[in-house]
Amino acid sequence: MEHTKSNRGMTLTRTFDAPVELLWEVWTKPEHICQWWGPNGFTCTIQTMEVKKGGDWELVLHGPDGTDYKNKSVFKEVVPLKKLVYEHDSAPRFVATVEFEALGDKTHLTWDMLFESEEEFIRTVKTFKADEGQKQNADKLAAYLKSVRV
Repeated sequence: MEHTKSNRGMTLTRTFDAPVELLWEVWTKPEHICQWWGPNGFTCTIQTMEVKKGGDWELVLHGPDGTDYKNKSVFKEVVPLKKLVYEHDSAPRFVATVEFEALGDKTHLTWDMLFESEEEFIRTVKTFKADEGQKQNADKLAAYLKSVRV
């Protein structure tokens, strides 16, 4: 797994031991995403997840201390089995681009997060440890994929 940062964002790349169809499903189906989404110790509740251009994605992350973090995003681009682009409209604001590359029975994922400004990016990494949270998401996703394999 590689994790790089620029002055306004960060990119995580990882090859998962799962076919692209399965990886796409666990990224786009509400019944799957809360099984792995969020930093370690967090759970989530999906309120809305309309995976289509212009579709809303609203969820609440429940922190281990009982704090709820409401998240609202809008899907800007959806290319089945290839690409998801969503704009996170609640603070912190960013655009995420998730690209899926089929490699036989594996999938290479590139997950970019581009923040509105360098200051917003730095604040988000320092305050919320977004870089570590993104790595934890990828680790939880890898573990979840093993549990849903058929």
